[in-house]
Amino acid sequence: MRPAHYESTAVRVEKIVVGPYENNAYVVRCRRTGEAVLVDAANEHELLVPLCRALGVRRVLTTHGHFDHIQAVEACRNAGIDVGVAAEDAKMLPAYDFVIDDEDVIEVGDLRLRAIHTPGHTPGSTSFLLEGEPLLFTGDTLFPGGPGNTIFEGASFDEIIASIDRRLFTLPADLLVLPGHGLDTTVGTERPHLQEWVDRGW
Repeated sequence: MRPAHYESTAVRVEKIVVGPYENNAYVVRCRRTGEAVLVDAANEHELLVPLCRALGVRRVLTTHGHFDHIQAVEACRNAGIDVGVAAEDAKMLPAYDFVIDDEDVIEVGDLRLRAIHTPGHTPGSTSFLLEGEPLLFTGDTLFPGGPGNTIFEGASFDEIIASIDRRLFTLPADLLVLPGHGLDTTVGTERPHLQEWVDRGW
């Protein structure tokens, strides 16, 4: 069995780093029922699909539609795993099964993942808060040291700053931030630096 990235009495989270851009994909599993979701079917479907089957993954929650986060979407759907994405990014995917709206609650066994619309990196960028646990999956919206890139079409630096400030930095300081690439951080670690990011412009 792979080592857990995070574990409590209620949940086990596995982090899988895939593809040339070293994307983080996360399996979030209810320990009581065995039900699970995959956050971002990013790449390496030959690894992710068997892992999803073994761990009881029924759905994929897509943080945003950039190509490096969706390379395994078709393979997951072909394996009978439903794929969800925000409406604003839906056209960026080859196909999908359900739309994720702001404040939707996705139940995974006993777990509840709340969708938080955080536009800026893409129009449909979405973070997922695991209620009752100190876990926040931010995709490419928030990283250690600042916001995600906003040079792409449809991106907005002002929007991503507003999303981080109003939607994420209002959450508890001890929340563990699990981003779409790289290492974890916490809300409390990043929050004091918001003005620095605004001043530098990225």
